[in-house]
Amino acid sequence: MELRSSQWYGGEDRNGYIHRAWMRRGVPNDAFRGRPQIAIANTASDLTPCNAHLTGVAQFVKNGVLEAGGVPLELPVTSLGETNVRPTAMLWRNMAAMSIEEMLRANPVDGVVLLGGCDKTIPSLLMAAASVDIPAVVIPGGPMLNGTFRGERLGCGTGVWKLSEEVRAGALSQEDFTRSESAMIRSAGHCNTMGTASTMALVAEALGTIVPGIAGTPAADARLNEAAQLTGRLAVDLVREGRTPSSFLTKGSFHNAIVALAAIGGSTNAVVHLLAIAGRLGIELSVEDFDRIGARVPLLVDLQPAGRHLMEDLFRAGGLLAVLREVQDLLDPEALTITGRPLVEHLEGAEIWDPEVITPRSAPLQEDAGIALLRGNLAPDGAIIKPAAASPELLQHRGRALVFDSIEDFHARIDDPDLEVDASTVMILRGCGPKGYPGMPEVSNMPLPPKLLEKGVRDMVRICDGRMSGTAYGTVVLHVAPEAAAGGPLGLVRTGDWIVLDVPARRLDVELSAEELAARVPSEAMTSAFASPERGWERLYVDHVLQADTGADLDFLVGSSGSDVPRESH
Repeated sequence: MELRSSQWYGGEDRNGYIHRAWMRRGVPNDAFRGRPQIAIANTASDLTPCNAHLTGVAQFVKNGVLEAGGVPLELPVTSLGETNVRPTAMLWRNMAAMSIEEMLRANPVDGVVLLGGCDKTIPSLLMAAASVDIPAVVIPGGPMLNGTFRGERLGCGTGVWKLSEEVRAGALSQEDFTRSESAMIRSAGHCNTMGTASTMALVAEALGTIVPGIAGTPAADARLNEAAQLTGRLAVDLVREGRTPSSFLTKGSFHNAIVALAAIGGSTNAVVHLLAIAGRLGIELSVEDFDRIGARVPLLVDLQPAGRHLMEDLFRAGGLLAVLREVQDLLDPEALTITGRPLVEHLEGAEIWDPEVITPRSAPLQEDAGIALLRGNLAPDGAIIKPAAASPELLQHRGRALVFDSIEDFHARIDDPDLEVDASTVMILRGCGPKGYPGMPEVSNMPLPPKLLEKGVRDMVRICDGRMSGTAYGTVVLHVAPEAAAGGPLGLVRTGDWIVLDVPARRLDVELSAEELAARVPSEAMTSAFASPERGWERLYVDHVLQADTGADLDFLVGSSGSDVPRESH
């Protein structure tokens, strides 16, 4: 077969000379003659702490590529650190995907190994790979080791939400809260809870883009380096066999990803990421599919934030393959993986070694654990909720609305002791969708009012057009579409309106007639807080971003442009 890179290196004219000569720098001539050029798209960055160790992992990928006869080429790509980037890393997921896609297409590479870990890095890498459609395989960076504090497991992210509420309730000193920081983050790697980083690694494996058995390997575990080296070898084989993402990813692949998402109690953020990846592949996936496929899948993994344990425990207990073997009958038996074999063929021999962490199918933690899709006059295009992270008694609830017109409005009023709120109140935060913020931040799990925390209240119904951290918990309705900034009815709700949440019936409504809703005008306090950038990426994003129910990609990025070689540069 003719390698894509030969269109750069194969000529004997001046242009071929230029391409080879500047890349040679001691490399032998045969490096440009029939050897697959494998890019290592590396999201390592000192400002993305969860991915900082990936440069070390990349070295093992290089070893594997060389062993298989390929040429490894490390390609630093846009990296998004969830904990530091403002206003939200989600604002740049599409930009990262676009830039990675363009660099893969523009350079003489035949295949790519995708190195990611932190929340948005694996989604952006997969969106890019799907759009350029060259052979691609993922190596996830792996979770950090278990945190411990005061003799108990301390999960990163989840521990922050829990401990910060204890401080606000007066049950934990500021000194102890600060001391817990170093106890929480004690090794390289991404979040060790079932947050978005862990979720996307496991879901990407169920999707078929990671060699089965690798996702969830702790970052500090030497077996991750071994997996990286073997994956480097595989990348060369993928090029020789012409195995591109579009050649094996199907609707069945996404079916399996949704089953896995439910069984592990994964992050709601996976919904917008899987929708966006499917959109790049031209696969018809909808929010309805998440409810239809995942709603009746049992929750088998007892992991924070919905449970007790952490990712290191899941790996020790048998990992994703042990979980999937329990629900094998729910999987698509024909959906392939990057190995060329169906996912179900990799489940033979997978065992549960600790039933406290991975429960058997016969004794699930929850019978129906998948993400639920809600519709109603508050969410005509849908909203989602994660029942596994919610309080069962709040899944059917009627209460009066307390409306916040922006995140600044929320912060200004939530600690007010005179705030008119009780445990039955439904807190609504709007202006936090893709267009409104911009970027759909993780603010939906609003902290509770201190006056209620002091009374022992730890959960309330909360509704938002933004997202929620995968490490968070609570009865939170999120991804409301259309968002308030796109004219959604959430922008018309007023404090005191009666809100009805009925998860079993899949409904979310405000008790107002269609005529009364239509007669209302959005508040100036809300509209003045909407994002209105004048230039740069934010302007491009606000003008072209789609809504959450389709994956919040940019309208002109949906689909694929392929790997055709651009015009000559000289």
